[in-house]
Amino acid sequence: MSVIALVPPGVYAPQEDTELLAGALSDEPLPPGAEVLDVGTGSGALALEAARRGSRVTAVDLSWSAVWAARLNARVAGLPVRILHGNLFEPVRDEMFDLILANPPYVPAPDGHRRPPRGAARAWDAGGDGRLVVDRICRQAPGLLRPGGVLLLVQSALSGPDLTVQQLRAAGLKAAVTRRRRIALGPVLRGREHWLRQQGLLSAAEDKEELVVVRAELPV
Repeated sequence: MSVIALVPPGVYAPQEDTELLAGALSDEPLPPGAEVLDVGTGSGALALEAARRGSRVTAVDLSWSAVWAARLNARVAGLPVRILHGNLFEPVRDEMFDLILANPPYVPAPDGHRRPPRGAARAWDAGGDGRLVVDRICRQAPGLLRPGGVLLLVQSALSGPDLTVQQLRAAGLKAAVTRRRRIALGPVLRGREHWLRQQGLLSAAEDKEELVVVRAELPV
């Protein structure tokens, strides 16, 4: 994955989950001109990877800082990416895509069911079960896929990838976990490690987090 020119404070920087999803993207046989959507684009890393493949890429983020960073990174890279401000699929709800990329917030948060995330934490905190945004993607993404279109979503094993697969299959897609990677606990998880163990999300012996990519395809 290429280096991103600008990641300002408060914008999610490319990390292991970005790399894992970029690897899944590289496996997709996208024809030139395929319509690709990157929701929650952050610095635009995945959108730029798709644009390098010759795809027509739209990227969306709720953060204006992320939108401006992604636009600048696209300009520096010399890649034509349409980058919109908005909440998930709202700016593109009347459009259809061949591929949707999603690296949403997926970290379970104490008090997450009572208090919505604020500031930079919006990039990772996702309710008490980590599914605040993942569930919305499972509900809404299938309606934006063309026949044969694919959703690639990365999340933590802490936030129920089996449920993600079940929801996408219930929506009529062929879905499965296609990639896995175990990584050291990052600063956010280390800061709430005791709570995660209390909730049974981390066992006493676990000192790593598993990331997974869920691939879901709408049958032709």
